[in-house]
Amino acid sequence: MLVKTFSSAVYGINATTVTVETLICPGLHYYIVGLPDSAIKESLHRIESAITNAGYRMPRQKIVINLAPAAIRKEGSGYDLSMAIGILAASEQIRDTLLTDYIVLGELSLDGNIQPVRGVLPVALQAKKDGFKGIILPTANGREAAAVQDLEVLVADNLEEVILFFNGQQQLTSIEIDIENEFLHHINNYDVDFADVKGQENIKRALEIAAAGGHNVILIGPPGAGKTMLAKRLPTILPPLLLGESLETTKIHSVAGQLRALSSLMTARPFRAPHHTTSDVALVGGGASPQPGEISLAHHGVLFLDELPEFKRSVLEVMRQPLESRNITISRAKFSIDYPASFMLIAAMNPCPCGYYNHPEKECICGSAIVHRYLNKISGPLLDRIDLHVEVTPVEFNELSTNRNTETSEIIRERVIRARKIQAERFTSFADIHSNAQMNTPTVHQVCQVSDSGKKLLRAAMERLGLSARAYDRILKVSRTIADMDGSMQIENQHLAEAIHFRSLDRENWAG
Repeated sequence: MLVKTFSSAVYGINATTVTVETLICPGLHYYIVGLPDSAIKESLHRIESAITNAGYRMPRQKIVINLAPAAIRKEGSGYDLSMAIGILAASEQIRDTLLTDYIVLGELSLDGNIQPVRGVLPVALQAKKDGFKGIILPTANGREAAAVQDLEVLVADNLEEVILFFNGQQQLTSIEIDIENEFLHHINNYDVDFADVKGQENIKRALEIAAAGGHNVILIGPPGAGKTMLAKRLPTILPPLLLGESLETTKIHSVAGQLRALSSLMTARPFRAPHHTTSDVALVGGGASPQPGEISLAHHGVLFLDELPEFKRSVLEVMRQPLESRNITISRAKFSIDYPASFMLIAAMNPCPCGYYNHPEKECICGSAIVHRYLNKISGPLLDRIDLHVEVTPVEFNELSTNRNTETSEIIRERVIRARKIQAERFTSFADIHSNAQMNTPTVHQVCQVSDSGKKLLRAAMERLGLSARAYDRILKVSRTIADMDGSMQIENQHLAEAIHFRSLDRENWAG
């Protein structure tokens, strides 16, 4: 008897419906065809044990299972449950009347329990798009799939529950959540706040500008100056995630297996901080079975690279293209996968190996050549993609010990949101540009007009500070953001002056 059940395969951050065709006929041996990987080929051992432990029999005949479309490689253990149901239906141990209504997904244990799988959110979205009534999942994945509205989400803990459901003897638990209320309820949940930071008002100002325009930032200063503390608080002043952004970000984390158990949508902007020993594949994604990297996991959020010069040169250089295009393409001989990677980069570093170059109190023990060699670990092209270079100095004792209240993240975020609204209106007619940092060169020249006196100021600054020509567009972008924060239609000289100040650490001036 031939029976069809339905499962799903995930490629990149999207899913494709897979038809699981099960045929039982006279003969011997079990066969799985349709480009299965090793995990799928091994699944028949798990399925046989699970069926037996559920009180049913494994047919002792020839079983052929085809995973269609056969031209697409299938990976992972998520097909176990669908294949088990197909075998039981083909052997007439359960009814087949409801099989075409549901996507069935889950990994089986030997005792018949159903284990969670990755990539449930894109599977649920594709199931709705393909017109399925619902999806049957492990209990741990239920809330994640329930983020998709108008799709019946049924969960089960073991194989027997699913069998009884298809036989009409028992109903499965249905998961429903009010996604908008849950989204709004958790949208501002952060454990840190800018109110915790004493002093460092100029650094807070720089991070507010970065958040308002979506600019990349590098913080350079001695150990203990607060670089990491400030960086961790940057997501708290970014505009809240929109529902569409949340869905896209959640899909990436779902595919990577990074979602917490029993969670639904991600409501806070991600903050990723990979260690400096990370590999280029771990950062940008890929591998034998391609998975999203850190830059994709930071999509719509912040990627923090602490101790920037300690990263391998090859790791840093692979970020140059994603920083410009806001996506990464993983290419292999037989396929190509795109992962989104629209993130804000915030980097931190010491000014020299000992950490005390230009320190107001402690003496640097590094020679000039050593400082230059240390700073040259970061290439010019990468630095050119960082708009704000900010020097962080140690906080004085008087500022640390004061009880003066400082601005909370909520107050700063309101100003950031106002500036972003101005940019949203400005770029309504521009494709793929949503913030000042995303402007290309023609758009910069169109949007960032300056007066004659402003041009003189720019020329003098570039000559005196030795700024590269590449820094010119970056200064204009940042000055446009500062003007937006002031509610100014024109870029004034004070806006340019502040933007120039944030390029004072450009390569030619770092080591004196």
